[in-house]
Amino acid sequence: MFTLNSLSLPVLGAPMAGGPSTPELAAAVSNAGGLGFLAGGYKSPDAVRGQITRTRELTRRPFGLNIFVPDHANTYADTSQEKQAGKLAASLAYREALAAAAQEGPAGTVIPEPGFPDPQDDDCWQAKLELVLRERVPAVSFTFGLPGPDVFAELAGQDICTVVTVTNEQEARAAAAAGAHLLCVQGPEAGGHRGTLDSGKTPGEASLTDLLDEVRQACPLPLVAAGGISTRHDAAAALAAGASAVQVGTLLLLANEAGTSAVHRTALRDAVLGRRDPRTSVTRAFSGRPARGLTNGFMRAHPDAPDAYPFLNQITGPLRAAAAASGNPEAVSLWAGTRYRHAAEEPAQASVRRLFPG
Repeated sequence: MFTLNSLSLPVLGAPMAGGPSTPELAAAVSNAGGLGFLAGGYKSPDAVRGQITRTRELTRRPFGLNIFVPDHANTYADTSQEKQAGKLAASLAYREALAAAAQEGPAGTVIPEPGFPDPQDDDCWQAKLELVLRERVPAVSFTFGLPGPDVFAELAGQDICTVVTVTNEQEARAAAAAGAHLLCVQGPEAGGHRGTLDSGKTPGEASLTDLLDEVRQACPLPLVAAGGISTRHDAAAALAAGASAVQVGTLLLLANEAGTSAVHRTALRDAVLGRRDPRTSVTRAFSGRPARGLTNGFMRAHPDAPDAYPFLNQITGPLRAAAAASGNPEAVSLWAGTRYRHAAEEPAQASVRRLFPG
């Protein structure tokens, strides 16, 4: 079974769903001595299988796959029918507001209709679990929820290392009790979605080093530090606080191997150069889950978006796709952590190796 001790560089490449994570990026991190990750979220099982195959063509070293945990498989949060009905109602009201705003758009513009929530869509959860077992992917990480102990036991039975993203001590204890092998401790500076096991909970603002200390004292599992890791100083501080490795995502958004969209790359460059709002903020506006990205018009227009993942993600999908196609950064999710200025347009190996010079 994979362990962090097998890495020559104690670094993981964060799985970034929606495009940035590619087989080329995962392989580059693994070939540098770390552990690259594929992002299984939002992809069909066939597409994930293809990415696993391609990654194995590019590296002989271990790599991982991230899977989103749907509500019905999440043992941590309230996933009752009443809760789900409330999310669906809130998302439909949100859709109506977006549709009304689209009708009032500037003359001559074509704004697509928002999508519709699909309560039956669980991101092919069972099929992806079966794929992982068949393919014997060395490491599998879970985000957005905590599967039951039976899932961890089945994966462990195939010598597959399991990782759970957590944001506080309580989540860490629950993940350890369920059978996880590693914990990815995610701090408030992280870009993209915060990995809270309960989507309705607002993630805390404790610093990453404080979180690491808190979790380290709560359970004995090896820890991976995530959120705001962008320099050798950041990496050293995380390891000194009790982490066995660090995870980087925002640092790799501009890497040569990343699949980051053109509009996203341009927005990051423009933010650094002062050509757009350089701030980042946390929003539920695009997906219904709290996520950090470059502040833009859509985020400002919908500050009170409801806790309704994945319904909001389904609703805003057509709007985001149209904005990306037209090069409009004000209506796409520009996920990025607070330290995005350290992202460099260079091979990913150079970025991760810079964290551990010598």
